[in-house]
Parts: sequence; C-alpha cells; structure tokens
Amino acid sequence: MQFGAQVLAVGGTRFRLWAPAARQAEVVLEPGGAHAMQVLADGWHEAVVPGAGAGSRYRYRLDGGTPVPDPASRYNPDDVHGASEVVDPAAYAWQDAGWRGRPWHEAVVYELHVGCFTPEGSFAAAAERLAELAALGVTAIQLMPLADTPGARNWGYDGVLMFAPEAGYGRPDDLRALVDRAHALGLMVFVDVVYNHFGPDGNYLHGYCPQFFNAAHQTPWGAAINYDGEHKAAVRAFFVANALYWVEEFHCDGLRLDAVHQIRDDSALAIVEEIAQALAQGPGRQRHVHLVLENERNQAQRLAPAGLATAQWNDDLHNAAHVLLTGETDGYYADYAQAPHELFARALAEGYAYQGQVSPHLGEPRGEPSGQLPPTAFVSFLQNHDQVGNRAMGERLDRLVGAQRLEALYACLLLAPHIPMLFMGEEFAASTPFLFFCDFEGELADAVRNGRRAEFKRFAVFADEAARARIPDPNAEATFAQSKLRWAERETTPHRERLALVGRLLALRHQHLVPRLAGAAQGGRSLGAGRFVRVAWPLANGARWELQANLQDAAVPAPLAVSEGGQPIYVSHAGTGMPPWSVRVSLHTP
Repeated sequence: MQFGAQVLAVGGTRFRLWAPAARQAEVVLEPGGAHAMQVLADGWHEAVVPGAGAGSRYRYRLDGGTPVPDPASRYNPDDVHGASEVVDPAAYAWQDAGWRGRPWHEAVVYELHVGCFTPEGSFAAAAERLAELAALGVTAIQLMPLADTPGARNWGYDGVLMFAPEAGYGRPDDLRALVDRAHALGLMVFVDVVYNHFGPDGNYLHGYCPQFFNAAHQTPWGAAINYDGEHKAAVRAFFVANALYWVEEFHCDGLRLDAVHQIRDDSALAIVEEIAQALAQGPGRQRHVHLVLENERNQAQRLAPAGLATAQWNDDLHNAAHVLLTGETDGYYADYAQAPHELFARALAEGYAYQGQVSPHLGEPRGEPSGQLPPTAFVSFLQNHDQVGNRAMGERLDRLVGAQRLEALYACLLLAPHIPMLFMGEEFAASTPFLFFCDFEGELADAVRNGRRAEFKRFAVFADEAARARIPDPNAEATFAQSKLRWAERETTPHRERLALVGRLLALRHQHLVPRLAGAAQGGRSLGAGRFVRVAWPLANGARWELQANLQDAAVPAPLAVSEGGQPIYVSHAGTGMPPWSVRVSLHTP
C-alpha cells in the first residue's frame, strides 16, 4: 500500500504521507525522535526508519507544527488524536486458506454494530456469537463502519481514520480472528464504508492537506472529498486503497458503500465505479467479492449485470412496508402514503417502487426502471440501523405493531427472491432499542444533542420542549448501554417464538428458493390488487415462484387466493381462503 507505514522485509519501516501543501515533513517516533522525510514528486513525503517496526508508535509533523496521526494509520490504540501504531498485516496466521467466498444468491445478511452486538462490545465477543447466526440460516454478517471514530462509542459514520479499525473493539488481529471464525462457519463478512465525508472531530487533513477536499462541491458535512478536482489522483487512490485494504488485509468478502448519492464526483469514471473495477480485477479474480450500494437515487445503471455493483439496499420496499404496517406518513414516508400495498408489491416484483415517477417528498422524479434486473440485485429489509436508530426513541417494529402483522411481513421478506437482511436482534424480536449515540465533547456535543432534539420538533408528540428533552442524549453513556442486545431474551416468550419462525423461514428459503436463484435473470410481476399482494417471479429452468399475502384486517375468499397448481412451500394458516395478515408461497415447475 502506497499510503502509511509499511514494515519492510529487510527490516525497518517505510513511512509515506501525501501532503502537497507541506514544505517539510517529519515522522516522529514515540519514543525515538524525529526523522526527516524526503520530499518526492506530486506532494509525497517518504522516510525509511531502520529502527521502527511492528508496535512502534508514530505521528507526522508538518512544517514544524503539532504532530498529527497518520491518515492511513492501521491502528490508533489511544483514539483518533493519539499516536498511530505500526502494524504488520502479514504477521497474522490465517486459517481460511480454502475460503473462496460464497456466490451472491446464497446471501442472507445480518447487519450488526460491534459495540452493541454483545455486552463486551468487542471483535472477540462477536466472534463467539457467530455460530448461532450460522445455525439460524444467516450466511453473511455486515459490520457497521469500523473506521476509527472519536471517543468510546459511535455508530461508525463519523470515522476519521479510514484504515484503523475502531480501537475500542480490539486490535486489528482481533478483527482478523473474527473474519477467520466467520469463514470457518461458512459466513461471509462485509464492512460498511463511508466515502462521502469524514467525521467532525479528529480529521486533521483540513489543516495540512486542503487538497483532499473540493470546495466547488458542498455536502451536508462541508466541502466534498476531492474526487474530481485538481490533485484528485492521490485522493482517489487513497479510497481505492481503502476498499482493497478491507478485502485483502482482512479477507473480507465485500463492502457496503454508504450513501453514494452524497458522493460529489463529475469524473468520467466515478469513484464508485473505479472501486468496483479494482475489487473485480484484484481480489475478485480469485474469490467471490461483492459490492453493495446505498443509493437514494435508485440508479439501476449502477447494478449488475449492466453496472459494476452487486446490489443495492432496497429502501423503497422498507418504506412501503413500514407505512402499511404502522400508518406513519411523516417525512419521506409521504411518498408511500397513498398506495403502500401496491408500492410494496411493485418493490417486491421489480426492486424499485419509484422508477422515474415524481416523489411527493422531493418534488421531482426519482429512480430508473429496474424490472429488467435480477431480484438478487436488491437487499431488502424491514429494519436496519437507520430506520430504527433515526427514530427519537430508537424503537424497533415490535414496539409499534402486533406480532401477526410482523410475522406476515417476515414471510414476505425471507421468502422473496431478493437478498434479505436482518438487523441485529431482529431475529428474536429484541426488546432493546437502537438509539443514536456518539461520544463528542464540548460545543460539538452540545450541537449534536440540540440538533438531534430539534429534528423532531415538527412531530406533534415532540412539539413541546419538555417532550423533546426526554429524547436521549446521544453523548450519554447510558444511551449506548440501552442499545446493547440482551441475548438471554432468546430463551423467553415471545422472543423464542420469533427466533423459531425466522429459522423456519430461512430453512425453507435455503431448501427451495436459493438453488433456483442463480438462474433468476429478471424481476417478477405484481398480480394482486388493493391490499392483496400477489407476486410471481421467473426462476431457473422455467420454474416460477409465487407469493400471496393478504396484508389487511379482512379475510380474502378462496378464489382470489388459490393459485393454480404448484408445490406449497409455506402456508401461514389453515383452510383455502386467506385470513387477515396471512401468506402463502408456492413453487411452480414445468
């Protein structure tokens, strides 16, 4: 890797820093003193220090200023403002030599936050829980962002040291051991990465390397990362190297790119596509490597087979499902208020619900036609970190709607040909909330706390200042503690019943649907009407998969519900009709 500290086979360490605005740079070892760095072409500075090796602590000093951590630090044991530590990535003894990943159509994704997944909140503790996920039918874990953030707790989207795994979770080799354990269990590992901004505290690049940003583009976080302006080559190389880093040095199986619609890039080859090419032409030549996007623009052109990304998070399906379950229509849910059942059926069948229609919430067209894409181009979910955590009180769906409604939607989710995703604890109807939390100090902490509460002022329930004051303080340690899963719940009612249902649905998925998904080349058709959802998808070898769901409080008579022929795969009820909130899934073969 051309950035950061590289342990040399002949001894010593090579340090490389890109800082075109600096006239002079030094690497300062702690202890060990300062070592001048040679000025190279195109803004690079380099020094080889014979006495430095794995475990050495260091910072960079630019033009005699205050020493700063390495922006490409592989580990910052004393948080983002402390010294970086030299890491030898080749020192770990991997046990997964035979691992080649898994094809995408086998994916059942489980999103988790390392700090809240277990009481200990560590890589090592998370590794101990993976066997239970594999036994349930999960085939991939997706780790919320790992890039080091300021303080002891954070969702991860405030990362400032993009190559340094969060020190609060353990050392880099603890993350490698987690991946090793996952692979031994047949689980893929994806990492959520944030390439649209740096966090507000601990990013020193603004001070000594302004070329890293392009003021011509503004984002919600200030000047955009410089993907398309002068000096863009080194900036783009930094993030391409980061994408490869998680896949190569940690053996991860792919990435989830956060909010690519917030990346400002007018280049002929967008940075997202360049990253996708680097993954495919690098580690992707030897094993399965997958790239998943979050993209509010619903750009079908970016998804396989025409595009380079494997899949996209399907917010449309979630939003329509949320409205039909809860009746909530605030904010972006207004786009689904008029016909949530029809939009849910369309999202099931074709991926995007909005394929160029005008979004009432945005007041402009949104999306592209997506019915030509395979159903596996969409990662669908009923809950995720955003949709739970961005609620004022972090309530999960089980706090908002009854079990019967949710069980019907889980059958739709887990037995549809999309790639399903569960948010940690969802599989056992966890009672714990997932709140927004961070660990800022001073004025920044005040701004985040007050801004968080101001966000909810437009909601009637929080119109009163006293009501808003009850919204948990994101910076309080108690807010983080409330968000940790309680694993003992899995053994009690109603949690064990939900766990059993999810296990049963996933077993049916793996037995009957997954073997036919690799040949599913395009989306399905919505055949239902009103609140009766009926969708059929073409699968491999002329097979057809059909889902019928009566998502309302009234029964549907048998003539509307019974499909011609086919092998019943899942029936939630007895009899020939469709009672309220019931689901029937069938497989039709030639």
